[in-house]
Amino acid sequence: MVGMSHQAIAIKGLSKTYGKAGQAVQAVRDLNLQVEAGQVYGFLGPNGAGKSTTIRVLMDLIRPTAGEAFLFGKPTGSLESRKRVGALVEGADFYPFMSAWDNLVVLDRTAGSYHPDRIAGLIESVGLSQKARQPVGGFSTGMKQRLGLAAALLNDPELLILDEPTNGLDPAGIQEMRVFIREQAHTHDKTVFLSSHMLNEVEQVCDRVAIINKGILLREGPVETLLEDEVGQMRLQVRPVYKARQVIVARWPDALVPPERDDSDWLTLSLNPDQAPLVVNELVQSGVQIFQLVQKRQSLEEFFIAVTAQARERSDA
Repeated sequence: MVGMSHQAIAIKGLSKTYGKAGQAVQAVRDLNLQVEAGQVYGFLGPNGAGKSTTIRVLMDLIRPTAGEAFLFGKPTGSLESRKRVGALVEGADFYPFMSAWDNLVVLDRTAGSYHPDRIAGLIESVGLSQKARQPVGGFSTGMKQRLGLAAALLNDPELLILDEPTNGLDPAGIQEMRVFIREQAHTHDKTVFLSSHMLNEVEQVCDRVAIINKGILLREGPVETLLEDEVGQMRLQVRPVYKARQVIVARWPDALVPPERDDSDWLTLSLNPDQAPLVVNELVQSGVQIFQLVQKRQSLEEFFIAVTAQARERSDA
């Protein structure tokens, strides 16, 4: 087992309740997570799932009701852990009458240092070189996000916590953010803990993900493993199509996806990965000719929707 010293984040039995008895809302319930150093880790969930509460606990902005959290083996809020963490938290604010440059200088000096060369490099790396001397009050949401990212990197942290980092960014900016996150992990050896609703981006950049809902951990693991183990789609071009339908309905009645056109010789099936060879063999044995076969893995977005929908059904039952 990897020791805690190799874990950038360790969350143990974390719970957070807001409000008094009778009106209490439990935002996080007995959450356990481990994020290994060097990973890009996606922390996912619907609105109100407990993501922001968990991040605020990690940043020592609020205290948990129960449980504990550690950053690099040290309790959150300790001086040592704070020095090793940078964060872009949703709703981060700056002095609107000051320039981007001056805001970063103030933050740097507040931390007891002043590194103008590093500030200049960060401003350039987040794409604000042309706006560095302009008042932040005139910045768009996307520009403020870029500035927030520069601020999070001021102390050259080992752990970067990003809460909705693509908010306000256009498609080009989102692509730049994707590249930036990869660089931070793979080139600069940082751990990235990422909360985002942009699941396509998460799928492309994250090594592992956790999905929570109503404060409860639903699924966790490597992205590739989670998606490979789940139902995906297989498209088959077959003849005669009526016979293929009969075979599939007889053996796998829930697998057949309704066709877009009745005269199509393509069939679409929703299957677990281990079912695909069985279907192909059964069709061939039944005299069905297969001309083309295309397998489509479930996307992270599809997986997320299915997992959270199942959780809702269980809670409503």
